Formats: sequence, C-alpha cells, structure tokens
Amino acid sequence: MRLLVQTLTLCLALTLAFTAPSQHEEKHGEKDKSHGDKEHGHKKPDKHHPDKHHPEKLDRCAGVNFDAAAVDEDGVLHFFKGDHLFKGSQGKSELSNKTFAELDDAHHLGHVDATFLMHSEDSPDHHDHQFFFLDNKVFSYHKHKLENGYPKDISEVFPGIPDHLDAAVQCHKPECPEDTVLFFKGNKMYHFVIKTKKVDEKEIKGMPNCTGAFRQMKHYFCLHGHQFSKFDPITGEVHGKYPKETRGYFTKCSKFENKTTAEHIEREKCSRVHLDAITSDDDGNIHAFRGNHFLSKTGEKFHSDTIENAFKGVHGDVDAAFSYEGHFYIVKDDRVFAYNIKEPHTPVEGFPKPLKEVLGIEDHICAAFVCAKQDDVHVIKGQTLYKVDMKATPRAAVKEGTITAFKKVDTAMCGPNGVTIITGNHFYNYDSIMVMLVGKIMPVQKKVSHDLFGCDH
Repeated sequence: MRLLVQTLTLCLALTLAFTAPSQHEEKHGEKDKSHGDKEHGHKKPDKHHPDKHHPEKLDRCAGVNFDAAAVDEDGVLHFFKGDHLFKGSQGKSELSNKTFAELDDAHHLGHVDATFLMHSEDSPDHHDHQFFFLDNKVFSYHKHKLENGYPKDISEVFPGIPDHLDAAVQCHKPECPEDTVLFFKGNKMYHFVIKTKKVDEKEIKGMPNCTGAFRQMKHYFCLHGHQFSKFDPITGEVHGKYPKETRGYFTKCSKFENKTTAEHIEREKCSRVHLDAITSDDDGNIHAFRGNHFLSKTGEKFHSDTIENAFKGVHGDVDAAFSYEGHFYIVKDDRVFAYNIKEPHTPVEGFPKPLKEVLGIEDHICAAFVCAKQDDVHVIKGQTLYKVDMKATPRAAVKEGTITAFKKVDTAMCGPNGVTIITGNHFYNYDSIMVMLVGKIMPVQKKVSHDLFGCDH
C-alpha cells in the first residue's frame, strides 16, 4: 500500500512538472508576447492602429466606416478600409497591396489615413500621382508603382501639414483660386497651394469630422464613415440636407437603392453642372453623360445610374457620345467604345477602337451627333464642324464649317427639333446644320435642367 501511494505521488509530480510552466517561464512568456506585439505593430484597434486582420471579404453594404477615399487616374472611385479597398461602386473588397504593393504590414503603420490624386501642371513631377498618408509618412505612386525615395515624412513633402491626417482631396482651378490640396484633421481644414506651398488653416463648423474626402462632377464630398456631406472647398460650409447615406449613392446596395433612386434622378436632372455628352436615339429618347453618371429619358420616364455600371469599361468623364444603327458610341480620350442601345448595354465585339479608326480624326473632340436616317457623324472639335461618312472605308473627317456663335461647345445632339447645342446649363435649338453654320440670329436660350429635363428651376 505504501509503495502504491509513493508511485501515485511520483506520477502526479511528473505530470505537473511537464504541464505547468514555472513562474519564471510564465513571466518570460508574457514578456515575449508583449515584445512581439510591440515589434509587429499590433496595438489595440483605434483610428491609426486598427487590427490588420480584417475578414478576407468586407461587405460594404453592412455599413463599413471607410478610412479614406479617392478617385484614381481612370476616374474610378476607391474606398479604403484597414488593409482592404473597394474599387468602383460595386466591386468586392480586396487587399490594398494587390494594387499598391508597398501598402502592406512591413511598415507597421496601420491603415491609410488619407489619399488623393494630384492632377496639376503646377507640380509636373507629381502630375497624376496618387498620394497615400499613413501616420507621419506619405507614399507617392505613379501607375501603381511607388516613386523612388518614398515613403517620406509628410513634413518634407507637404511642409506645414500635420501628421495623422483624417482626409485629403485636391481642389482644382477655378473651383479654388489655385490648384490646392485640402487636408483635414479634426475640425481643421488646411489649404495647401501646390505651386507656392502656402498653407492656410480654417476651422470647419457644421460638419462632422471627415474620415475621407473626394471630388466628383466638380463637387466635393466628405465621408463620415458610411455617410457623406457635400461641402464648399473654400469655406468648408455644407449646404442642403446632410449627411446622407453612401449606400445607394456611391456604393451599389440593393436595399438602399429604392430609397435613393428618386434622389439620384432628381439630382442628375436638376444639376447645373454642364453635360459632358448627350445623344438622342432613333426613338427620340435622350441619353446624357455627366461626370461619372448617366441619365436617360424615355418618354416621360427617367433613369439614372453610374456610367461604369451602365457601360462596362468606361469610367466617366466622357468626351462625346452618338447613336447609330442600334448602337451607342462613347468617345473617351483617343478611344471609342460601342454598346447595344437596348438594355443591358452590352459591349460590341472588337471595341474599344482608336478614335482615328472610327471617326478619322485625332485628339480631343467636344461633341458628335447623327441625325435621323443618315450615315454621317457630325463632329465638333473646338469651333470646327466635321462630317464623317460611317459607310466609308477608311473613314475621313471632312470640314463642314465653323461654328461662330459659340466659343465653347460642351456637347450636342440631333433630334426631332433639329440640332441642339449645349454649353453650360443652357441649350440652343437650330432647325438644321446649315442654319447653325450660316444663321445670323441666335436661337432662344433655354435651360437644360428646366426645359430639357423638366425641373422647376
């Protein structure tokens, strides 16, 4: 019996020896764990040090509080959350370092605080560069490649701008007196003039602190998590009923679309921002393009959507659009995209094609239109009107005449009322192309929002 007790006691002692760490080991382990967390930048999640291990796929429609937002060089809106980003209005989340390789955990800087695209000739070395701000560092990318020498201290690249920013966006001339970057931190907005590097600090009143900022259709938007406000880039003031929900506006979320569709349509119908392009199809339906948005009028029914949703592959800010033989032709820079007019607007095989191949003309054009039952596309470039025979091979642009009544044409279309010239928020109807070129009397000036789209102003 005594031998049995001794044996059991020995077994118990051996078991405890192998399973329970000593007091020294326990403390040493906690120290190592603490040291490891510090070394790898793992802190309690907060604005500047969130938990980097987000779910592989984030659901933007669940109410994501975005950390930053910006439009890239192709006009696509990007939303950032932690180490993930969303591209466009309905893209799924993906790791940021798939597109911007150096924005990874190696720098231990947490998430993107702010980002903006610099588009300014006042800074030729950084024209069309995407800047990212993380803690006290700034990264500069061109075509998704990190510029040599970056990251740098924010104070080195943008002297007078504080660290740990909340948001940033560029303000373009003439919306600001000079090309300016707007930086946000707390209730402060900093105007950084790109050319002179002069900094002007303002206190913002009447708007929650921004977590991101971006520019679209010459308007400026401040994100507050998953809500947004439209603000004046010079004063920071907010006019209208804000904040509003991003879901249904800038992100496609079905449960929010019914609530915001009417507001979308009303906003696009009644906006006083000029149209980039407009066309009338064979049935007399009107299709208009402005910034990143598309507005169509079929009879008395309106429909609004983003251009990238309606026309896959086109990311807004188009130059011209015309309808011909059941197809939409959309001109953006030196390329022409083609889609079926009937919804869904599926791409035509073989497109996009070079502008020179489709219309026999090079460089930027202002407008293009086709009159009913004709094969000629009329192209406006500056104040010159050209004619292109779509049945000819190869295509050539033949000068028709000079438009002397307008120094600048935003867009134009041809329909049952003749030729419509649009400049700013006004349009003018001509009975024919000949009257437009040689007529001495200006047509009655009408408002796009009121007389074309039926708004009350």
